[in-house]
Amino acid sequence: MKIITAQEHQAVESPAVLSLANDVDPRTLDLNGVTRIDLHFPAFTDGRAYSQAFLLRRRLRFAGELRATGDVLIDQLVQMRRTGFDVAVLKDGVDASAAQRQLDRYAGFYQGSAVDTQPPFAKAA
Repeated sequence: MKIITAQEHQAVESPAVLSLANDVDPRTLDLNGVTRIDLHFPAFTDGRAYSQAFLLRRRLRFAGELRATGDVLIDQLVQMRRTGFDVAVLKDGVDASAAQRQLDRYAGFYQGSAVDTQPPFAKAA
């Protein structure tokens, strides 16, 4: 997962880039030609964007970039990666090096994720 600061993030107006509010059902979207979807966390306590990411990756097979925007904190990064986000735009004032250390702390998981659905123990050696 790539971590960027709010200053590095650019909202783009293009048919290839969608910015979704967290109450939009991704199953209603036409994803033809879309290369990036920005999913918004209005508050760190509102996790609907996790569900959107999971739906986009697992059910809709979206292979483009999923970007977490809004109230993105360090504690959320591992779960964001596991639900399919590629990029996290940190909230202003959050230290990017501390965020990277949080991600580096967890090298793997026993369970599958939205992106890698097969658990490590079930993979052929």
